[in-house]
Amino acid sequence: MQAASDIVTVAHVIQQAVAPVFLLTGVGAILAVLSTRLGRVIDHFRTLDKSADGERIKHQAEMATLLQRSRWIHWAITLCTMCALLVCIVIAALFIGSELGMDPSGTVAMLFIAAMLALTAGLLCFLREIALATGTIKNHER
Repeated sequence: MQAASDIVTVAHVIQQAVAPVFLLTGVGAILAVLSTRLGRVIDHFRTLDKSADGERIKHQAEMATLLQRSRWIHWAITLCTMCALLVCIVIAALFIGSELGMDPSGTVAMLFIAAMLALTAGLLCFLREIALATGTIKNHER
């Protein structure tokens, strides 16, 4: 009879872990976008950096903006990765708490709040990077 209650307990923990797993999928998609943007910024910077000295001087302002963008993307990637790691710890805490017969709700709540704060900060960094990118386009329109 004990085995049946263990199965129900594990099934309940799996149900609780499903929402964080979906969150991990979303954060993974955001990280893919951020990585692609970082790669494009770096490639563009390297292209401008390899140009002749006269051309390079003309592109100093754009290169400075690209450097700023890369820093903002770096922070966005770091914060979103922290979010993903915290969500993984939330999932592990749910299972560990279940196995040890402990109530991990306080720990899980704090970790989940920290994950949401990291994700929010990462998305704000991403938003700033996009503002820098669109600001560069607006400067070229003039």
